[in-house]
Amino acid sequence: METTRQNKISRLIQKELSEIFLLQTKSMNGVLVSVSAVRISPDMSIARVYLSVFPSERSQEIVKNINDNMKSIRYELGTRVRHQLRIISKLESDAGEPTPPAKDKKKGKSLAEPSPSGTAKKAKAGAAEKALS
Repeated sequence: METTRQNKISRLIQKELSEIFLLQTKSMNGVLVSVSAVRISPDMSIARVYLSVFPSERSQEIVKNINDNMKSIRYELGTRVRHQLRIISKLESDAGEPTPPAKDKKKGKSLAEPSPSGTAKKAKAGAAEKALS
């Protein structure tokens, strides 16, 4: 389960990286690189970036090129978000879609989601008792 802060940072990184890749691929005719998702570690030190590349035949070549130039991409990202973030996460790129969290087969809920706390259960029970009275 990602925290609100992790979600905000991952959306910011996704937006800025999308703009960076758009500007870099304008000179390459027929190539489109989009950032499909960003997952950030709980300590905000590593951001895994999931890329979608068109045409897919060149995806391995383009992702390798991006990985080779990750230092300059991180620097460009840092200049864009320097007023929002203190530390720029280390970027790791991967072609493809992120895997969803595993689900519990019995309950149908994500294993990453926390179970309701005891106080929430008590509040629900109290509301149910009032409704019955």
